[in-house]
Amino acid sequence: MSAADAARELRAETVVAARPYEVWAVLTDLARMPEWSPELLAMRPLLRGGLRLGQQYVGVNRRGLVVWPTRSVVTALDAGRVVAWDTRSSGARWVWELEPTADGRTRVVHRRPVPRRLTALSGVFATVLLGGTASHADELEAGMGASVERLRAAVEDGAASA
Repeated sequence: MSAADAARELRAETVVAARPYEVWAVLTDLARMPEWSPELLAMRPLLRGGLRLGQQYVGVNRRGLVVWPTRSVVTALDAGRVVAWDTRSSGARWVWELEPTADGRTRVVHRRPVPRRLTALSGVFATVLLGGTASHADELEAGMGASVERLRAAVEDGAASA
């Protein structure tokens, strides 16, 4: 990633017509994460035992014709409020935050804070295999916007059919 891309937090948010516990139940079924993310093909735990701090996940991502694995570790977990994981290969942290609104809905914020470190491998990978880094942050942020909207639709559709 370029210095400018790395120096900005990526963010997307929406409001879901459901209570936080309903959004949380859908969001934290991480096997469903590919339904929300335009880049993610699969996300599977390495060990049994469910979502917990330290749990590791293997992801498979795709951008165009390029497919690559990732390894992520859950680094924040506050039931009903926050789940976050660090992707070890890129140095990125992915955060999902839920906040109740005054009218009984839930604000969902999806963030990628400024990476603490970018690995040399992630820079080479983005440059060589993903066609460069100048617009990659914009693509990621647009994908995050799609992710929050897809999550919103899944929760609201599920609430309507329940």
